[in-house]
Amino acid sequence: MPKARIDLGAMPHAVRDVATSLRRRGGSAWLVGGTVRDLLLRAAPHDFDLATDLEPAAVLAAVPGAEGRDARLGTCRLPTAAGEITITTLREEAGYEDHRRPDRVRFVDDPAIDARRRDFTVNALYADLTDGSVLDSVGGLDDLAARRLRTVGEPARRFAEDALRLLRLWRFAATCDLSIAPDTAAAARAAADDLRHLARERVYEELTRTFTGRGRGRCLGALVELGFAAVVLPEVAAMQGVTQPPEYHPEGDVLTHVGLVLANVPEGDPVLAWSAVLHDVGKPPTWRQAEDRIRFDGHDTLSAAMAEEVLRRLGAPNSLREAVAEICRDHIRFASLPAMRPRRREAWLRSPRFGRHLQFHRADCLGSHGDLRIHDFAAGELAALPPLAEPLVTGKDVLELGVPPGPAVGDFLARVHAAADEAPVPMDRPAALILLREIVARHRQGDAPGSR
Repeated sequence: MPKARIDLGAMPHAVRDVATSLRRRGGSAWLVGGTVRDLLLRAAPHDFDLATDLEPAAVLAAVPGAEGRDARLGTCRLPTAAGEITITTLREEAGYEDHRRPDRVRFVDDPAIDARRRDFTVNALYADLTDGSVLDSVGGLDDLAARRLRTVGEPARRFAEDALRLLRLWRFAATCDLSIAPDTAAAARAAADDLRHLARERVYEELTRTFTGRGRGRCLGALVELGFAAVVLPEVAAMQGVTQPPEYHPEGDVLTHVGLVLANVPEGDPVLAWSAVLHDVGKPPTWRQAEDRIRFDGHDTLSAAMAEEVLRRLGAPNSLREAVAEICRDHIRFASLPAMRPRRREAWLRSPRFGRHLQFHRADCLGSHGDLRIHDFAAGELAALPPLAEPLVTGKDVLELGVPPGPAVGDFLARVHAAADEAPVPMDRPAALILLREIVARHRQGDAPGSR
């Protein structure tokens, strides 16, 4: 078994302060789980987990400000400037009737016993916060050295206890670039249907963490290969093997393309990540072999509708769902951007989400043909936009023509601006006011707003 030690100098002061407080109460303090794994992999931890032999009541007394909502399960949490610190009492667990939480918990004082309840060997490592030495009773250091992901104990039992471990297996394999041990992978495939036991919010959270984290580009293939996509994202599973025209998509099938797009969106952005995953879900149902090439007629509109349904099913926030659907709907609109009438192009460039549209377009190109000419054109046009001019006509202009306040005011403004967008030459304010008067006059003669 290899020897290992973590650098205690990398620990935030808040973590060391909590460890000191626990020791003053006569308890131990171990850094544990993913925190140790990430430090050994030379990756920055996203959170800090501590284990102690103090029972929860003693932890809450030792650490002022800690929250004990899950104290009966042995877990207390402390918000700090360095992030949330989770303090867990060493324990033994039994019974998982709900496929999520243990039915019985017994507190212990031996980290080796606590390690047996943990999910994967690389997450069952304990670092002593006095000298940084790592305790390993389950072979986690060997597995980490071999870049291997393996359950603690018998895989089928581990997954039957808590179905969320299936998605954690997938996430750790992607984010830590670990290969899944064959027996663990086989058990995961066999247990894939148990994902139906999970609350949709937990599924959405795990999927989002993986899609926005390190290794996100390779995660989609694993999600499909393990059989998880067929249960939680069947729309993604359907993209595997769907061929595309090679002149536009030399990378291969739709699933391969989507994985490459996901790899090229910025890390940590849920809107762009979910847009990458879902922007082509409309391709499998619209695939057809035309005389000239493979085509996906209307897949953008269908993808937007399907994305909304997928995200609604997963309980995603409304704001994210709306933003993703918009990007899915408009992602092929970039092809026509250089030929747009100037005012129509400017209106899109100035829209609130255009910056994200542009980022996504770049990732979409890099995940296929690699041609960034339209992206560069759009970026140049965006940078060259002058400060926003005053609107051609305003609500005040409409009211001054004797139109009473109400929906008709907006209708008249929309008709003027729509006409300006379609004008072959830019329209100035005097011309817009003349047009507004004509539209209002026609309305008073019986032509209702919006009828043209």
